[in-house]
Amino acid sequence: MSLQERKESTVRAVLDAAPPPVVPAELYAEATRRGNRVLRRRRIARQVMWCLLCVAVVAFLVWATMARPWVEPPSTTTPP
Repeated sequence: MSLQERKESTVRAVLDAAPPPVVPAELYAEATRRGNRVLRRRRIARQVMWCLLCVAVVAFLVWATMARPWVEPPSTTTPP
């Protein structure tokens, strides 16, 4: 018998010997409520991040059209 099989048989023996634990009746409702809250928070966080990304893109585009960083600035001295 390998070590893995021995561990499995030990775990099976422990699980078969003990009666299943009693689960409180309100546990399902509480878990569902918490899960819904976590999903709602993730959805809101995702929406906020998309909004921030859109605002950043718009701000960059406005800055780029006003500052025109790709255009060479005019020289301050005149050629001889």
